[in-house]
Amino acid sequence: MRKILVPIKRVIDYAQKIRVDSSKGGVQLKNVKMSMNPFCEIAVEEAIQLKEKNKGAEVVAISVGPKQCTETIRTALAMGADRGIHIETKPDVRGDYIDLQPWAIANLLKGIVEKEDGVDLVLLGKQSIDSDCGQTGPLLAGLLNAPQATFAANIERDDDGSFTVERETDTGTETIKLNASGKPAIITCDLRLNTPRYPTMPNIMKAKKKPVETISLEDMVKDLGLDLDEVLTPKNEVVEVYEPPPRKEGETVGSVDELLSKLREKGLVA
Repeated sequence: MRKILVPIKRVIDYAQKIRVDSSKGGVQLKNVKMSMNPFCEIAVEEAIQLKEKNKGAEVVAISVGPKQCTETIRTALAMGADRGIHIETKPDVRGDYIDLQPWAIANLLKGIVEKEDGVDLVLLGKQSIDSDCGQTGPLLAGLLNAPQATFAANIERDDDGSFTVERETDTGTETIKLNASGKPAIITCDLRLNTPRYPTMPNIMKAKKKPVETISLEDMVKDLGLDLDEVLTPKNEVVEVYEPPPRKEGETVGSVDELLSKLREKGLVA
């Protein structure tokens, strides 16, 4: 194996309380802790494990977003990735489905795949926790006409360059084989695939010296022959974002009989 690309996304940290912006056009991003999308962390970990099994493979972390995405890339480098590529957007361009949506991201990633030599595998998180689309991996596979597997729970690389993937389904798991085709395999990673490692302090320090190439979105779009307005114009318009209604307070009952009585009053049991 020569090269593994891992697109990663900077999102609001999963432990943060989400607040809707007063305009109801999205969620508040200012003064909120941001971190790597958890499913992207799983993809990075899997890439590093495959690299450890296949000596000589290179892991490249890619992120699309504002200047702060460099910090997210540095996290991937501290975990064990070799270098990073940052497609930098202007600060007012939102990546949480408001402006940049999966179609645009997939087209940008297609450009990176074609620009890099010797890409054997692209590992992505199955979805991001901000928009929950789960579309970028399949769209990228379609644009590249490449073999794909989604919701991976186990990945094995075979001697002939193919990949055997056990994937999650609604009824359990199924195992499929992605045959070597001359195109990189596109695999999205599910929760059970692995447990991401914590970067050690020495590796955090080493990550600061690893190379990160920065390309502006405008230059990338121009190189790919795309139209910037088309890339930034959402395919789906978010009309309104609102908080769910507050839950009603519960009440305490003193016995099972009282509980059953309350449920009968509400018509919840016969």
